[in-house]
Amino acid sequence: MKVVVVESPAKAKTINKYLGKDYKVLASYGHVRDLPSKDGSVDPDNDFEMVWQADSKSASRIREIADATKSADKLILATDPDREGEAISWHLLEALEKRKALKGIPVERVVFNAITKNAVTNAMEQPREIDQELVDAYLARRALDYLVGFNLSPVLWRKLPGSRSAGRVQSVALRLICQRELEIETFVAQEYWSIEADLRASDGTDFKARLHALDGKNLKKFDLPDEKAATAALEAVKVGGYSVTSVESKPVKRNPPPPFITSTLQQEASRKLGFAAKRTMQAAQKLYEEGRITYMRTDGVNMAEEAYHASRKQIESDYGARYLPEKPRRYSSKAKNAQEAHEAVRPTDFSVRPEAYRGDGDLKKLYTLIWRRAVASQMEAAEFERTTLDFLSKDKRAQLRASGQVIVFDGFIKLYTEGRDDGDDDEDSPDRLPKMKEGEHADLKEAKSEQHFTQPPPRYTEASLVKRLEELGIGRPSTYASTLSTLEDRDYVRLEQKKLIPEDKGRLVTAFLENFFARYVEYDFTAELEEKLDVISDGKLDWKAFLRDFWVQFQAAVADTKELRVSDVLDALNEALGPYVFPAKDADGNEKANPRECPLCGEGELSLKLGRHGAFVGCSRYPECKFTRPFSVDNEKEHAINPEGEELGLHPDTGEPVLLKTGRFGPYVETSNGEGEKPRRTSLPKGWDPQSLTLENALKLLSLPREVGKHPEDGEPILANLGRYGPYVQHQRTFANVPNIEELFEIGLNRAVTLIAEKKASRGGGRAAVKPLKELGKHPGDDEPIHVYEGRYGPYVKHGKTNATLPKETTPDTVTLEQAIELIDAKAKKPAKKKKAPAKKKTTAKKTTAKKTSTAKKTSTAKAKD
Repeated sequence: MKVVVVESPAKAKTINKYLGKDYKVLASYGHVRDLPSKDGSVDPDNDFEMVWQADSKSASRIREIADATKSADKLILATDPDREGEAISWHLLEALEKRKALKGIPVERVVFNAITKNAVTNAMEQPREIDQELVDAYLARRALDYLVGFNLSPVLWRKLPGSRSAGRVQSVALRLICQRELEIETFVAQEYWSIEADLRASDGTDFKARLHALDGKNLKKFDLPDEKAATAALEAVKVGGYSVTSVESKPVKRNPPPPFITSTLQQEASRKLGFAAKRTMQAAQKLYEEGRITYMRTDGVNMAEEAYHASRKQIESDYGARYLPEKPRRYSSKAKNAQEAHEAVRPTDFSVRPEAYRGDGDLKKLYTLIWRRAVASQMEAAEFERTTLDFLSKDKRAQLRASGQVIVFDGFIKLYTEGRDDGDDDEDSPDRLPKMKEGEHADLKEAKSEQHFTQPPPRYTEASLVKRLEELGIGRPSTYASTLSTLEDRDYVRLEQKKLIPEDKGRLVTAFLENFFARYVEYDFTAELEEKLDVISDGKLDWKAFLRDFWVQFQAAVADTKELRVSDVLDALNEALGPYVFPAKDADGNEKANPRECPLCGEGELSLKLGRHGAFVGCSRYPECKFTRPFSVDNEKEHAINPEGEELGLHPDTGEPVLLKTGRFGPYVETSNGEGEKPRRTSLPKGWDPQSLTLENALKLLSLPREVGKHPEDGEPILANLGRYGPYVQHQRTFANVPNIEELFEIGLNRAVTLIAEKKASRGGGRAAVKPLKELGKHPGDDEPIHVYEGRYGPYVKHGKTNATLPKETTPDTVTLEQAIELIDAKAKKPAKKKKAPAKKKTTAKKTTAKKTSTAKKTSTAKAKD
């Protein structure tokens, strides 16, 4: 029997059908080991030694594979055909060798780009060894990301409270989003005018033309800067009497785009289907595992020879020979490393048209997109006739120009047209012009002027950001989805109507990094690192030499921040974020005399302050003036509330005033709980306008947390409340989100119990007991078992109530019973050796203890002298 290891169980099931009973196909479920998120996982002082660890689930899968190999005569590693897939095979081989599970069994590596019977059986006939150069590139990338994240993030935590983390690619992507937002905020619109005329040809066809030249001078965009200039030009146009002075017609061809690669698939799915990058990759993964498409993580734009033949056959069958080029279309790859230039993303069987595919929802939509793009890439070019007509007025002052084009042959457009991002120029005018000759007259029906203002650059969408990262050579197509998800998960950006908008935290982190780690968020520097990683995978650069060069400079940059004071950070942030935090104009567009003037006292200056939960704006006259507001100013009127409070009315139960106030975390409501008692406060939920807040809604907020009722199973209360992440219900230690704030005040017991039950079910039944990875044996002292566990801070061994963390060089797979006994015994003795001095002890006891300690010290010293 031969054991085959792939990455997913769905893929394992499909491949097992192709290979038959002589093979056993198992799934690794992705990566089986990773670097623990603790200090020392990558050790630069020990030649970048890396400590790998398998969590409890991965350890059980490694055991399953190891057990299967005991009765096997060959192990075949068939993980995905990319850098990550090569790394998973390498990890599996290392883990199995450490367990001594192979015992001379031959190991082969095979790759296939599609899960079809033909592709799989062909791959089995062409085994190879693990590509160590690809593995080295993976190790370099993983070590690089760890060193940047693990050393940069603590600097952020210390110097910039409220920030979450920094990452090599993530921070650069965030910088792009923040810079675009700053461009939008500081954009100054420029006025310009255009003149358009409605003309009628001699055959009665109406068409439009624009003023192109005046008095013999071609007009540029801003040559009509105001209404006065536009009016004068309009008068010249209205003279009329136009005749054709030039006719230019030329044929134009547009070739189809290539089949999808990972990044273009993400971009087009975002434009056409509204899918986030993560959603696209999840759907593509399922299509791949079903055997419907080729591997979806690729930089390659060409297809296998059989795919060219199949797609051309489909084109001729569906559309006829006119739509089929003489030869297959082949495209040049943008991939910098040929080893990663796999086949493009395409259907495995072109005869399965989208309407014949039975998949539902996202899978059908994405399959349709992939099928159409791949087929269209092999179709004939679309043919247009582009025409330009120039007209001159009878007084020869105004020259009008009309442009248009017509489709002569639709070609690939019959099946597919590529989407566009905001800000892309639409080069193809749909206008169709009449057939005219030089000297022919055209009648002026109407002419009008139109005012325009230049527009700021559009915010990035996921599609346009992926496109920009790819243009800059930053990151890898396979990592874009996780990079974008990380930015959203850490509240650095938010997605609104497909636009990426930076949050305050994101802007603070970017400003900090630009000021104190500028080199590591530079686009050229990050792209250069990517190029070097490609050179490593090509076998032309030693990965450890690369890391050494990087670490020397990076370590020095981190060391430079140790003496950095928070006041230095604040000064830099105040300068960098000044235009955003203290805008020069108010909400109505009026210039402010002093953007930093305190609106409460009128004397102090506003500046950024750092608190334990992040940044806020405060007055320089604190504590005399207690004005504070959140970091951002989306709507200054929202934050123009008097910090002392605006009375909304009286509380019906206590008669105390209910006040609307604002603080560093935004507006909130407050009422007194009686003399000497802490006031009750509740923040306004997102989306609630302070200006229109009523007493009724304020009282609802102040009623939180409210008891919904007792849980029917244990009689414990279920509470409804508003938290940092929105409305929720709570039962003991289980918290379940409530869909909207309005429901929070009305939710009944049945609904709350259902939400709690669903939350428990989603996490596997709540606080279930942690299962051990394995039992090592019995402790000789009491014959009780010693188990190995996966803990929050790394693996550990447990005996009774004693837990002992494994040293970093020891893994759950390699720890022995003897080592575990030694660790547990050492840990068990520690408490007995410690002398405790509890604060509750009497003074006399403390003195006695002190004397004994002093005597002990003298005795010890005397013995040492002897």
